[in-house]
Amino acid sequence: MKALLQRVSHAAVDVGGERVGEIGPGLLVLLGLDRGDDLAVADKLLDKLLRYRVFSDDAGRMNRSVTDTGGGVLLVSQFTLSADTRKGLRPSFSSALPPAEAEALYGEMCTLLQSRHPHCAFGRFGADMQVSLVNDGPVTFLLEAAA
Repeated sequence: MKALLQRVSHAAVDVGGERVGEIGPGLLVLLGLDRGDDLAVADKLLDKLLRYRVFSDDAGRMNRSVTDTGGGVLLVSQFTLSADTRKGLRPSFSSALPPAEAEALYGEMCTLLQSRHPHCAFGRFGADMQVSLVNDGPVTFLLEAAA
């Protein structure tokens, strides 16, 4: 499981001209689900991303988490993060979790996130989404978790 965290001043997701998710300051999380990922892996990754220290403290050091700041989390499934790009000029998606399983796991992750964090929003699984963001910093980290 891969989560690309971007510290943002603002982020939003639109589907078909409709705004389906939006946050102010916080984290935009693009999520790639791989074969072998399950709820235990999701739980571990959500715990880490909520506690990951990417926000500045009073001294200007990255010592505060999204939980500490009360910022938003916008969770967006992104199939392409599961691509294997090591060979050739075309990505391979053989390591990605099959769509039906990925949709179910993404739904469970959304439910878990809502139970742990008061300010969250979500993309729409499998939709053609337009994601807009103002990356603050820019600050971007790739978190990975496995069983």
